[in-house]
Amino acid sequence: MSMIAPDHSPLVRSRTQRLVDAARDLGQERLRLLAVVTGGHIVIHWFQQLFPVALPFIKAGLGLSAVQAGALGAARQFGQGTLNLPAGILGDALHRYRDMILASSLVMMGLAYLLFGSRGGFGVAFAASVLIGFGTALWHPTAAATLTSKFPERRGTAISVHGTGATVSDSLSPLAQGVLLAALPWEGILWWQIVPGILFGFLVLRGLLGMFRQDEVPRSRIGRFGEMMALLKDGTFVAISASRGLLTMGRVVVMTFLPIYLVEELGLSASLLGVYWMLLHIVGIFSQTPLGYLSDRYGRKFVLVPSMLVLGVLYMLLAVAPPVLALTLVIIAIGTFFYTLMNVITAVIADVSGANVQASSQGLTTVVAQVAVLPTPIIAGYLADLYGLGSAFVLAGVFVFVAAACLMPLKLYAGDR
Repeated sequence: MSMIAPDHSPLVRSRTQRLVDAARDLGQERLRLLAVVTGGHIVIHWFQQLFPVALPFIKAGLGLSAVQAGALGAARQFGQGTLNLPAGILGDALHRYRDMILASSLVMMGLAYLLFGSRGGFGVAFAASVLIGFGTALWHPTAAATLTSKFPERRGTAISVHGTGATVSDSLSPLAQGVLLAALPWEGILWWQIVPGILFGFLVLRGLLGMFRQDEVPRSRIGRFGEMMALLKDGTFVAISASRGLLTMGRVVVMTFLPIYLVEELGLSASLLGVYWMLLHIVGIFSQTPLGYLSDRYGRKFVLVPSMLVLGVLYMLLAVAPPVLALTLVIIAIGTFFYTLMNVITAVIADVSGANVQASSQGLTTVVAQVAVLPTPIIAGYLADLYGLGSAFVLAGVFVFVAAACLMPLKLYAGDR
């Protein structure tokens, strides 16, 4: 008896039609905004990923110790942390000029790498690292607030689409950067980053120009300040901020010392380093939007707590996983959660914040945890000098476990199922 395969084409057409209808319901302007902001995020993460990929070569070229390399990571975090709140306040106060704020962050990134390429020593490299943090801070609170306010019914999904664009860049950029660093002097590659910084800054400005001019004028500075002070007294907001800070601490440690471990301990070339750094992010292309949707559908804790526990274990496995196969699988698995969890936490912050302080609240969470985050790469570098680079990965895992513990007792958005 012959078996006839079922015809799934009507089901596929039905699902495709639903996706098309859902996109149409968003409206042309919201789709354009999502596309431009996501495209700009791709470029921002080209610049962000260039830092860890180039760091081993900067370290060797400038003759830096592990502590000094950790200090560059701390400087980048300092720049991001100190400007996150002012950038968020700026994004709320100058709500109608968010297009210019987002464009300027790209130009600032290019300028930072111009300084790196000048090879001016540790002091100039430190200043360039701070400037990279500034560029990151200008982009993320403003972009997150723009998306959460324009897509209030699907915050987790919109933020995750924005994050998916970044992860595409995180996956492909290190590979291209590794090939460039293997073929050309690192100083020249970094020096020329000013060109894409200016070019894509202009394209983002043109794509978003005038899009916010007709928006409602936000509340006065006094009103926004009062809302921010209320957030600082909110135990849920403080716990979320602590969790985000701990998650950031673990990620900063891994981003600083994993490339150094791969080059110095395993002897990888620049090209192979780019491949491994691509593997750290490529799975996130496929995981971010589904996990963001699940957080909208079934609740934030449903996604965050189990994912954090798994991520903490994976960080610790970096210290003991033997190359090549086991270490490769661990790095790929980490990529499932590396940026995805930050997207969901961004949605959590938007859930508990008022409409007038969406950008400010994103920056405020960074300030709450900044004191702990800032020295983390230096502490990890000290442990690495004493006990080996594996100790830094164990420390990163501990941070993520504590981050999960901070969320467990909270009552967060439970989904719309």
